[in-house]
Amino acid sequence: MITIVGVGHVFDIGDQVRNVILQRNPSVVGVELDRARFEALMTRQVRGKAPPLYRAMAFFQRWIAKKYGQDVGQEMVAAIESAKEVGARIAFIDLDSLLIFQRFWGMMSFKERLKLMIALMTSVFVPKKRVDQEIRKFEENEQMYIEQFGKEFPAAKRILIDERNVYMANAIRKLSEEFDSLVAVVGDGHVDGLSQLLEDKDLEVIRLKDLRSMDVDGSSISFSYDVRSE
Repeated sequence: MITIVGVGHVFDIGDQVRNVILQRNPSVVGVELDRARFEALMTRQVRGKAPPLYRAMAFFQRWIAKKYGQDVGQEMVAAIESAKEVGARIAFIDLDSLLIFQRFWGMMSFKERLKLMIALMTSVFVPKKRVDQEIRKFEENEQMYIEQFGKEFPAAKRILIDERNVYMANAIRKLSEEFDSLVAVVGDGHVDGLSQLLEDKDLEVIRLKDLRSMDVDGSSISFSYDVRSE
């Protein structure tokens, strides 16, 4: 069984992630990190020589997280600590983040770079109420939101989402051949793509909106579903 858990890096959902992992007691937990990003997360330092967009996006995530009284990436820390609790192997299933952004920055047109930088800078002045509205829009129709993002920023979607989906799906598939149970904790924007790429597998999906609706003790775990029934 493969369980894909969609998370948001700015929300206080560490306890819910922990409950999902403890309840399933997997043999391996895969996280949407590379080792260098994990070390940066644990030390709270932005990697050196990062391109401007990488630093801008990292700042934006930290800013949003503060609105929710949270540090960025705590759900990933919770996943790793929970894996240790159940004696599961920890697997870093994502591409090297710095290489992703270096390639991403190089492939974007000047217009796309400028549009994205302006969007990030102006977002800092958006009130929390507006942020909540955008999150609800995403949760109501995740796929449409991703498609709209792709229309606005085609290079960003191809490199940050599509190509990473393929890489992570291959990593998950390889792990599933070695281990009988796996929980993969990934950003919610990757869930639809991974579900499609792994549709031949015994697959369970828990979305970000399910986690945010779940009681801390995990009693609302019924929100999870098998993608093959969709």
